[in-house]
Amino acid sequence: MNKGVERTLIITIDFIAINFAWALFFFFRIESGLFSQFTEPEFLIPMFAVYFYWLIVFTFVGMYRTWFAASRYEELSTLFKSTFVGIFALFFVILYDDYVHNVSSPNRFLIFIYWGILLGCTGFGRLFIRSLQRNLLVRGYGRKNALIIGYNKKANNIHNTIAKYRALGLDIVAYVAVKKENIGKTFNNAEVVNTYENIRKVIDDNCIQEIIIATEKHEDDVMMSVITATDNISIGIKIVPDLYEIISGQARTNQIYGFPLIDIMPQLMPEWEKKLKRMLDIFASLFILLVSSPVVIATAIAIKIDSRGPVFYKQERSGLNGRPFKMIKFRSMVQDAEKLSGPVWSQKDDPRITKVGRFVRKVRIDEIPQMINVLKGEMSLVGPRPERPFFVEKLSKEIPLYKRRLKVRPGVTGWAQVKHKYDESIEDVKNKLRYDLFYIENISLRLDIQILMRTVFVVLFGKGHHS
Repeated sequence: MNKGVERTLIITIDFIAINFAWALFFFFRIESGLFSQFTEPEFLIPMFAVYFYWLIVFTFVGMYRTWFAASRYEELSTLFKSTFVGIFALFFVILYDDYVHNVSSPNRFLIFIYWGILLGCTGFGRLFIRSLQRNLLVRGYGRKNALIIGYNKKANNIHNTIAKYRALGLDIVAYVAVKKENIGKTFNNAEVVNTYENIRKVIDDNCIQEIIIATEKHEDDVMMSVITATDNISIGIKIVPDLYEIISGQARTNQIYGFPLIDIMPQLMPEWEKKLKRMLDIFASLFILLVSSPVVIATAIAIKIDSRGPVFYKQERSGLNGRPFKMIKFRSMVQDAEKLSGPVWSQKDDPRITKVGRFVRKVRIDEIPQMINVLKGEMSLVGPRPERPFFVEKLSKEIPLYKRRLKVRPGVTGWAQVKHKYDESIEDVKNKLRYDLFYIENISLRLDIQILMRTVFVVLFGKGHHS
């Protein structure tokens, strides 16, 4: 099933299930006559308010993401936990409202009966959709051509598993070898057609939509080569474990009928979530620029008094898809700091930093002007920090996947900034890349909020990365 169709169906089923649960509860609570009423409550307005409440809750717990071979048990478990927390939140809101209005109603505990009805309705709807998906796949609808990279016992085992469980929706049509001597061999009606160096040709010739990497431990470089070769095309990549340590923290692990696969570079943030993220960026940047205006004026005066040069510092950075833009910051270094050295990374105790610059960096005041970049759409509040084109080209030659950072809009703060220190060496950049890739592969509004909360902690305690 197409991911867009799948998501639309799930949202539609949830809409029906949540509203039906409300209708059943309303009948039980109001129309049955079992409970006393002070006033006649509304039906439609609370129903839609409750629906949007659950829509927000389900979105933030990731229940509208599409997952490869999602376990029905895991989905129901997530549904149980999210509705449990959501109901308790509603219960305490009702409790607080009763306290404010100085009333006491023994019927407030009926909300837990509503929870049971809601859980039953939405759970049934989810099971219905997943069963429909599996039946369609088994009958041949929406299946995908897949290939396996590697020709060994592990590759054959995963092939057997996929062939046994047609509900996975994958048809293994070919193998791609690591060693040339395996070309021409066959297993389970799939032939080794080429080597991984020619992966793009194999993909085009066989209309491949999924790649499964099942190489040996000493063949780790194959994965990087395949990912680099397919970086600019829309294709799913999964690996059989053993390679997990290489990309620890950057990938999602999924179980297919007891056989774990690691999902590499799945679909990034869906369009509707991108639009919502952009709206939040606009409102937040306008708000920050407005409330921080006294601080901005005071900082500008302090910079002018402390050292010669302009108040603001503009530097070219690489943005979304490598598009260059001028990032705006308060000047925290002496004028023409790189005139003699050329482009270099800043250091923790950089001698080029002015007295005022040291303070504004510590409390992150120098980042406030970047809200203008956010407002213009060149940056986001959260994302990988933008790097200069000089370093992007240099590092992309030394570090595989470095340009993957350019797939999302750069941010004022990011996962790497709250988890890692200054970039003082190539090893620091490699370590920080792992955090950036983790963010890209798990990008969501929920993760953005988590990063923003951690950023507040970093600012308050003066820790974290600055660039």
